[in-house]
Amino acid sequence: TAALLAAVSSAGIGAHQHVNLSLCLNTSSLCYLFVSVAYPVTCGTRAADLLEDGQVVLCPPDCTQWRVSVFGTSVYASVSSVCGAAVHGGVIGPAGGPVRVHRLHGRYNYIGSYSHGIQSQALSRWPASFTDRSVCVCVCVCVCVCSVAAKKPLKKPSVKKALPVASKECKMDFALLLDGSNNIGKRRFNLQKGFVSRLVTSMKLGPTGPRMGVVQASGSPKIEFYLNNFTQPKDMLLAIKEMPFLGGETNTGKAIMHTAESFFGPERGGRRGYPRVMVVLVDGWPSDDLETASTLARESGINVFMVSIAKATPEELGAVRDPDFMKKAVCKDNGHFTYSIPSWFSSTKHVKPLTQRLCSMEGLMCSKTCYNSVNIGFLIDGSSSVGDANFRLVLEFLAAISQSFDISEVGSRIGAVQFTYDQRMEFGLFDHPSKEAALNALRRIPYMSGGTATGDAITYTAENLFRAGPGRNFLILVTDGQSYDDVRGPSLAAQRQGITIYSVGVAWAPMDDLKAMSSEPKDAHTFFTREFTGLAELAPLLVRGICRDFSEAN
Repeated sequence: TAALLAAVSSAGIGAHQHVNLSLCLNTSSLCYLFVSVAYPVTCGTRAADLLEDGQVVLCPPDCTQWRVSVFGTSVYASVSSVCGAAVHGGVIGPAGGPVRVHRLHGRYNYIGSYSHGIQSQALSRWPASFTDRSVCVCVCVCVCVCSVAAKKPLKKPSVKKALPVASKECKMDFALLLDGSNNIGKRRFNLQKGFVSRLVTSMKLGPTGPRMGVVQASGSPKIEFYLNNFTQPKDMLLAIKEMPFLGGETNTGKAIMHTAESFFGPERGGRRGYPRVMVVLVDGWPSDDLETASTLARESGINVFMVSIAKATPEELGAVRDPDFMKKAVCKDNGHFTYSIPSWFSSTKHVKPLTQRLCSMEGLMCSKTCYNSVNIGFLIDGSSSVGDANFRLVLEFLAAISQSFDISEVGSRIGAVQFTYDQRMEFGLFDHPSKEAALNALRRIPYMSGGTATGDAITYTAENLFRAGPGRNFLILVTDGQSYDDVRGPSLAAQRQGITIYSVGVAWAPMDDLKAMSSEPKDAHTFFTREFTGLAELAPLLVRGICRDFSEAN
């Protein structure tokens, strides 16, 4: 018993953590302490808030009674409540309990359904998703009694060969998309494999440097091996050499989308905080559309490089679907993300310059995403017509928006101003460097009550909340009525400062005022709901709008 208590104490298990304890006896001479802890969360905690894949969380009771947002069935968009999704999927009951959350890549057509007391909502698309699974959480302490006489002399430890030193300047995760279509043919496909092998050697693949995997693009893409399949260059080079030719159409867009969705997850060797790079080799031209695929890759923070070899001949140009496919596929059309090689026979001399470009951290624009590189200001109507109960619904609506973003000292930021005739800075963009602290501050804002001077509030916010610094600036304004002052002039002035304005109207807010305040295009930046309870449905739309604006600007 004393040993058990000491083990539990040394494991740091507190009263707030959910564990089951069992005492295990083993006659083996090796003993291990296994500790699995379920961390408490709220009904409103979303999958996007969790830091680790496979994390075990402890859901509270009565999440069916709380107004949770659940998008999907079986597989849920990451903006969904973890506990709400677990109840909907039958993983836990109304009493709550431990849940293991597994991340997935983005999916299309999340289907809504009614199950276990929760009506989940449909969502056409979201860049990340998850599944909930049941879990048995336990601590097993193995107490061993070993006879000294039975001990065997320890073997002299074998000396392992040192691993090759990886390139310290190229700490990235790479997906190499090879052209495996009929357009390239078997002969040039083998030349392509030789070029890729030299590229792998040049980058110095290793556990402390770059990780690489290979995808073959054809009629249907095939992931040949993932990031965590090989850590030694010689093993990867052998796998590339033995890779068979697929043949089929040059569906590059389909391959990019498949790679963005299925390749870079932590279960496949993707590392948190490491830039993700997709190198796409195309011999000739693609036969499908790259627009949707490139958008998905950009929103996922993937840096797409296009390497073209042997451009289409004059006779072949008539069959080219989109002559500008390279510009549409890359992360940013600035020349850094495209590279042309005249012929496979001259490709060797291009290995070094291409390696240098791929390993240039400064050029990786798409490692910055809308989720980790924006400043969002909330301008909140605190007038008498709102009322305290509705004001709380507004704060929950803004918290739901904030949940989707990576709020940190080096990531996105949020700040809030409340207004009536006067303005009050509730907290600035740099007051709370963590998501938890920022959300707590947002939910604790006290209701002011008073008149409505929205124009003055916009001017105050532009001058006092936003300041020069990293990140793109967005202002989400929520109001339920007409302003007593001019809103058009202050809104235009704020937009000239580089602030993108989203106006959200409730109840009696005039549509003319809402559109006068919002950025262009007006229809994409103006939202309205008749009831305060309808605000929750607008949160995903605003998040997608911010990401769309960010992608277009970058």
